[in-house]
Amino acid sequence: MNKLFSDATTALDGVLFDGMTIMAGGFGLCGIPENAIQAILEAGTKDLTIISNNCGVDGFGLGKLLDEKRIKKMVSSYVGENKEFERQFLSGELELEFNPQGTLAERIRAGGAGIPGFYVKTGVGTVIAEGKDHREFDGETYIMETALKADLSIVKAWKADTQGNLIYRKTARNFNPMMATAGKVTLAEVEDIVEVGELDPENIHTPGIFVQRLIKGEFEKRIEQRTTRAKEG
Repeated sequence: MNKLFSDATTALDGVLFDGMTIMAGGFGLCGIPENAIQAILEAGTKDLTIISNNCGVDGFGLGKLLDEKRIKKMVSSYVGENKEFERQFLSGELELEFNPQGTLAERIRAGGAGIPGFYVKTGVGTVIAEGKDHREFDGETYIMETALKADLSIVKAWKADTQGNLIYRKTARNFNPMMATAGKVTLAEVEDIVEVGELDPENIHTPGIFVQRLIKGEFEKRIEQRTTRAKEG
């Protein structure tokens, strides 16, 4: 099976449709699938449900889709870096399903593992628990969370071989590995592609069986929050 495509637009041909659910890897702006996001923007796909830890920043990352009002609903954990997100949410233009960060990660992992639901303590006694099944284990109350899956997962890795085996680098190994397992179709964009056998099998983070489409991308790698201090002396 040839998984290599020339660019994100070609790789997503026939995959995108209005109203679909997309998982997008990344933490802040680290490890985000920049090329796939741009291709989705240019395709005009709308009414999207996006599952992602956050929604980029104004004008970059998933923020590009948000600016064009392509996103109908966000399933997220942290959304504090985007003023347009705040505006759309407070005006009722954008649906938001908030999750504790660990719960979001586990819901995605469960979706990829075929686990329909699980119980956690996080959120008990808060609005997060409203309407959810409560059960007691060892004298402690837990709430049930359900798995998350997507029509498409877009992830960013450092290196891949031609069969889609992926290696992530440092902080980019965030939501990407679990999201790669939870999409009906997974598109991975990487910085370098090598031949099968050139990667150390002991260091593969995502096996190629989870990746259907693969591209070598160009990345801006913008810094989300640049913090500096005065030079001493």
